[in-house]
Amino acid sequence: MPRATGGPQLPHDVRRRVDTDHADAEHADAGLVTGVLDALPSPTVLIDPDGTMLLVNGAWRAAGDLLDDDRLRVGVGGNYFSVMLSLSDDAVNQQRIARLRELSRGERDLVSADYALPTASGVRWYHLQASRADESGRVVVTHTDVTSRVAAERASAWQARHDHLTELPNRAHLHHLIDAELARADRGPVAVLFLDVDGFKDVNDTLGHEVGDHLLRELATRLTSRTRVQDTVGRLGGDEFVVLCRDCDVEGALALAERFQSTFDEPFQLGERATRLTVSIGVAAAAAGTRLRSTDLVRDADLAMYAAKGAGRNRVRVFSPDLRSAVEQKVLVAAELRDAIEAGQLVLHYQPVLHLPSGQVLGAEALVRWQHPERGLLMPCDFIPLAEQNGVVVPLTRWVLGEAARQTAAWERDGLILVTGVNISAAHFGTGTLVADVHDALEAAGLAPDRLILELTETSVAEDPLRAAAQFAQLRISGVEVSIDDFGSGFSSLSQLVSIPAGVLKLDRSLIATTATRRSESAAAIAAVVGLATACGMRSLAEGVETDDQLELVTELGCTYAQGFHIARPMPPAELAGWLAERAGGRPPAPVQLQTV
Repeated sequence: MPRATGGPQLPHDVRRRVDTDHADAEHADAGLVTGVLDALPSPTVLIDPDGTMLLVNGAWRAAGDLLDDDRLRVGVGGNYFSVMLSLSDDAVNQQRIARLRELSRGERDLVSADYALPTASGVRWYHLQASRADESGRVVVTHTDVTSRVAAERASAWQARHDHLTELPNRAHLHHLIDAELARADRGPVAVLFLDVDGFKDVNDTLGHEVGDHLLRELATRLTSRTRVQDTVGRLGGDEFVVLCRDCDVEGALALAERFQSTFDEPFQLGERATRLTVSIGVAAAAAGTRLRSTDLVRDADLAMYAAKGAGRNRVRVFSPDLRSAVEQKVLVAAELRDAIEAGQLVLHYQPVLHLPSGQVLGAEALVRWQHPERGLLMPCDFIPLAEQNGVVVPLTRWVLGEAARQTAAWERDGLILVTGVNISAAHFGTGTLVADVHDALEAAGLAPDRLILELTETSVAEDPLRAAAQFAQLRISGVEVSIDDFGSGFSSLSQLVSIPAGVLKLDRSLIATTATRRSESAAAIAAVVGLATACGMRSLAEGVETDDQLELVTELGCTYAQGFHIARPMPPAELAGWLAERAGGRPPAPVQLQTV
């Protein structure tokens, strides 16, 4: 009997045909895989678990020639892992090979990474992505050229860290660099220089922003050329530059500051003109081991820079704790000032104004004081600048207008006829409410407009002469007089003086103060201003009269009015009434109209 075979046997010719069909199918599958790989635009390989390259596509075969790199001219039968290590035998590449082996074993789903490939034409960037092809552990690896994307990302990142105008590190990047240096465990002393160009705003205002931008680029070049190798120059914004000085103490920072100042010795060619500028520099330093943040160090250098500007510009100042205390005190005072207005802590003192032709006191200037509950009586210089910087000066002025009008009306009801002067800030022009605020104060007090005179400095008028002239005209039409204060303290503009509808011109006290040392020169200047006022239809008032000789001189030179400590100091309203009564021998003074000479 024939032995059983466990199943029916196919004829030989049939078995041969089946085997042939199976081989053809496998061959067709291989061809399909090869076709798919060749259709991919990125260099692609199929590897076995040991890294042997089973298939490579056309892009892979072309890569070696395209990049002119023999390391990439390895084809089928070569070892992919060896190719990778030939490009870079470092820890990163070894770890990448380990991950590919894990992928082959099914221990991870994907391997993905960007890598740099140095070539004869420069560095190219590729994105490697690998996936498991089947259960046998074969892996498909693609290499996509992402050089353009990486370049764009790097350019974007660079732009985010640098100033577009000067190409210096910007504010955010500077703080990052300073923080990194302060956090370094083995660092030495670190210094920061804060530089602000004196007069930069004038360049923008007179020559235009395009010229200003050119100046900033030139400054960046000059400053960078004067730094040490380990230093970094950055731009905070505007005309403010910061220099990070590594391994640099205060003494070294001062030496660098002097070098930076010397860069301004050479004029800047701005358009068709050569312009000389100066720079104010603040210095702050952190000793080795000091724990500090970049914001603290830059802030301290900024405070020192403002101290340099306050000392007259073109100076260098080193930060000290006293500077911070002074600023903190100013911030505290500014915050308290708003509440002080509502809390009734402000008071007015009045300084008499003498009418020289008649010898009578016809009015007084209202001067605000702050009766601080802890610091006592504060003078205007202690809080008016803070009020202007913090947007409080307008509500403060409204209070002064209302109180001065109320007090003047009260004096008038008691038979004391005076004209009261109130100082107005330039900021009040910008609100567009000055005329309305004056009329509201007069109406609330029941005071006639001709009992009030508004005083503005010539510099504040010069900021916006057209707006000032329009509002002055409205006020004078209504009966309120206008005075230009501190004339002669700055660069007086005669054209603006002629166009401003004012009735009184106040001579700055600096013209009066020099009469003791340079009498003839001062007398000539006073006479010139008095003559100018007369020619413009204005009366003149001499401020700061502190001696009998000064009073005699301004009277001889034709001044209409005078005020100063020699006549009387500012005093509370109750004292002023008593002082006037005593001066008149107990009789009320005869009224003298301000509008007459």
